Amino acid sequence: MVACFFMDNITILVLADPAAPALKKLDAIGPGVTLKIGKTSEALGDAVADARILFNWTGSKPDVHRVMQSAPKLEWIHAMYAGLDRSLFPELIASHIPLTNGSGVFSQSLGEFIMLGVLYFAKDVPRRILAKAERRWDVFDNIEVSKQTIGIVGHGDIGRAVSSRAKAMGMRVLALRKNVAPRAGDEHVDRVYPVSELHNMLPECDYVAVTAPLTAETKGMIGKAEFERMKPSAIIMNVGRGPVIDEAAMVEALSTKRIRGGALDVFDTEPLPPESPIWSLDNVLLTAHCADHVDGWVESAVVFFLEQFSRWRNGEPLKNLVDKQAGY
Repeated sequence: MVACFFMDNITILVLADPAAPALKKLDAIGPGVTLKIGKTSEALGDAVADARILFNWTGSKPDVHRVMQSAPKLEWIHAMYAGLDRSLFPELIASHIPLTNGSGVFSQSLGEFIMLGVLYFAKDVPRRILAKAERRWDVFDNIEVSKQTIGIVGHGDIGRAVSSRAKAMGMRVLALRKNVAPRAGDEHVDRVYPVSELHNMLPECDYVAVTAPLTAETKGMIGKAEFERMKPSAIIMNVGRGPVIDEAAMVEALSTKRIRGGALDVFDTEPLPPESPIWSLDNVLLTAHCADHVDGWVESAVVFFLEQFSRWRNGEPLKNLVDKQAGY
């Protein structure tokens, strides 16, 4: 990357609601920068022609596509979120423009949600709440999580946040990923499986934590055959993307008690439609795709973009460079 110390004024486009309070953080971007913020590509106006950078906060694929078509000077796109299934399209994949994402900004809270799911079922929280509501002294045995196994489907940044927390609780940790070569974070993993051995890993797991991104390869990778490989006492958990799991197969497995339960933050359709059978399943812990919403989470994503911009401007390597062909 060529150093950018003596550039003329740099135009940055931000696809976002200009009223979003977190955008005030962009005031710290420094001199020599023109910021143009708009909800849509049309709202960005003539600034598109001179734009060098696009910060895609809430923009749709069509908006990003239109910006690309009208921005001949565009050199870099940053996506606010880690998931890219709503950002990538063929023209962007084929282009020379580098793409980065917000991977790592939200991982810690998602790791905590997975551990909430573990404890929710291991300590039978629903039974405790019911007994309290009924003023009933209900004495029963608990499960000791340090004697249990968690399998992580997609051992990226979120998966590593899960594995470090699970290992701290004494759990046996299994991880499934595309590249099984040793890397940072493996100190919290007892065994790494290649994707081809998913069916070998599943029967070992008391909890299956899905943290994989949504790509053509991962869509529907947990389906009927996979649920049949799980223990009847297994818990399915998803903080990646809804369609990585075949939702119909999951509903069947949960409603027939083929598996014990689920802890779900993401779904095929969001918001989850009122008519979805998932709402009525008594063995599901359900949240509205907000497990990564913590105090200051949006501001943190903007601060990360500012750090990335500083690297770009100084000719330093960008973090979170996306493999556009792989989709993450």
